[in-house]
Amino acid sequence: MHPGAIVIGAGHNGLICAAYLQRAGIDTVLLEARKSVGGCASTVDALGARVNICNCDHTVFRTTPVMDELDLARHGLAYLDVEPAQLHISYDGSPAWAIFHDVERTLESLRLTHPGEVDGYRRYVRAAKPIAELVLAVANDPPTSRSVLSKVAARHGAGVATMLRWSRMTVAEVMRSFFTSDAVMMPLITTGPAVWGLSPYTPGTGLGAIGYAIKHVATVGRPVGGSGAVPSAVLASVLAAGGTVRCSSRVTAITCEGDAVRGVELADGSLLEAPLVVSACDPRETFVSWLRQPPAAAGDLVDRWRTAPVHEGYESKLDAVVSALPRYRQVDPTVMAALGIDDPLVPTCIVSPSMDDVARAHGLLLHGRIAERPMFFANLPSVLDPSMMVPGPDGGHVLSLEALHTPYRLAGGWPDSREPERWLEVFASLLEPGFLDGVRRWRVMTPVSYEDEFFMPRGYATSFAGTPLTALLGKQPELTRYRTPVRGLWLTGAATFPGAGVWGASGRNAARAILATT
Repeated sequence: MHPGAIVIGAGHNGLICAAYLQRAGIDTVLLEARKSVGGCASTVDALGARVNICNCDHTVFRTTPVMDELDLARHGLAYLDVEPAQLHISYDGSPAWAIFHDVERTLESLRLTHPGEVDGYRRYVRAAKPIAELVLAVANDPPTSRSVLSKVAARHGAGVATMLRWSRMTVAEVMRSFFTSDAVMMPLITTGPAVWGLSPYTPGTGLGAIGYAIKHVATVGRPVGGSGAVPSAVLASVLAAGGTVRCSSRVTAITCEGDAVRGVELADGSLLEAPLVVSACDPRETFVSWLRQPPAAAGDLVDRWRTAPVHEGYESKLDAVVSALPRYRQVDPTVMAALGIDDPLVPTCIVSPSMDDVARAHGLLLHGRIAERPMFFANLPSVLDPSMMVPGPDGGHVLSLEALHTPYRLAGGWPDSREPERWLEVFASLLEPGFLDGVRRWRVMTPVSYEDEFFMPRGYATSFAGTPLTALLGKQPELTRYRTPVRGLWLTGAATFPGAGVWGASGRNAARAILATT
């Protein structure tokens, strides 16, 4: 007996989509090429520790109804709030400052460290917070004209004019309209357009400026036991509803019959048929590499993806087990005490160079080189969550150090490169002496590692590149409406609206769009 639906890819969006379909009564089979589910939201065994594949901070996921609708707390998912939401350090030696969920506490942090930026931050929040609220609201439904316009109307149009204006600007222009200090501007740019692989001077990146505002609308949290607690809980929800999950099942083809999808072919040569197939994988891989004998109506779509630019990965992550906790030289204990921060190692620390240095780093990236001072996301998840500690005499805390603008095609190649070890040394230069002596062991995931271990072509993490306006207009409907010209073939995942990160809205929205047509 054939299933009613096949979902390809058990990252968190694929899992969420499968859970909604199964709970709606569609017999669903979820196929995953790896030996376990979760994709880049996973927590895995490495170095004798449990380490997150990507950064463990979850913000936008908690603004969706997914946790409640899939009853994830019953399946073991629990969050620890991260407060302050982030700590920010610059290479220029200026004082570290923190952003809190509460605007007033953030303003107090700036008053103590960068007093000249307080008024600008107030103006920024007034402008950016309505946009952030609108973006998060729009993301929680399939972006039809009716749903988007109803969200706009419910907010009396608040933020729309600013959103339109910022969408035509560079993020550098937006930030410089509020702030003068790179120490205050650059953490947002590091966690926004730089994560997308773009220069702060790239036109159309202005909406990336809502990053700080999102933290005032949503609360940053970490799942107990690591980021992988989310896919683990969703997997339990899928299985509890009667769904089937098959790991080590790599798809090599999506087959068609007439104008409709027929099913999938696996690497072992077996065939699985279903009237619905949802790909939660890279769209180019889906349409160019896998799709067999598509109907004529899909010809333009396949041609468009065949000729689309092929992107390469640019993010790496170093994990280490450390016997002693780092101490940031730019953190003033008096300021931390005044702000009520018990431990500055709880939040992720964003380490940023100057605006022009980030633009230069982008240029170096295009030539296979890495900046002398990389952008870092540094955190120690075991400080907030003791369950992440490594027990025993050879154990300690877990350090996560993400480095941006680290090219897939590194000049000289990754195997013999000293780059990852150099990142540890650069990071240590921001700390009190002695940290490197306490690094017991470490490993690095490069873009090549992500390609080899997570089936990400060229190590690139796909991400929806549009805006809410793009979604409203329905451009590239396979990304904004989740459907394709092949009847029964749908998309979900990070490449579709609303985009990357541990969000889950794409998986939920795709399932809802499918269910609305069945």
